[in-house]
Amino acid sequence: MTAPEPDLSTDLSAGALRQAFARHPSGLAALCAVVDGEPQGIVASSFTVGVSLDPPLVLFAVQKGSRTWPRIRGALRIGVSVLGATHHDVCRQIAARDGDRFAGVRFDTSDAGALFLHDAALWLECSIDQEVDAGDHAVVILRVHRHATHDGAHQPLVFHDSAFATLAAPAYV
Repeated sequence: MTAPEPDLSTDLSAGALRQAFARHPSGLAALCAVVDGEPQGIVASSFTVGVSLDPPLVLFAVQKGSRTWPRIRGALRIGVSVLGATHHDVCRQIAARDGDRFAGVRFDTSDAGALFLHDAALWLECSIDQEVDAGDHAVVILRVHRHATHDGAHQPLVFHDSAFATLAAPAYV
């Protein structure tokens, strides 16, 4: 006896794929740097840690049409802030196409120009290792130079079904 064929859609339109991909929960990371004296940043839901431990590598995907990535790309160091549970509004603000994307946002910068958001679940100071063409995106592999976990003080922000969520704290009896 054979199992029935799974019911899979052949609709590979951008809208259908966006809806399907939204079913995968992901963390959110702000990738930021100070460029020519101005803070610059993008938000990525495609950020992935643990690509390699030796050398230490992480990655994310960026749309080829991004207006901000070409500015950040030239920075000596890029600050990766894995967004914390309180970053809903900050995430929207930095991801906005227009306006002052860092107005009222609390951050620190390293001597090398990496920008880190306060209350992040994780900070990574990185440089670009390589960029790989991937359809309408580029996959950017970053080399990690330094990190801070803040001793687990900030829970991460999660993106699922096109909405923000947080991880539930375990209930201990």
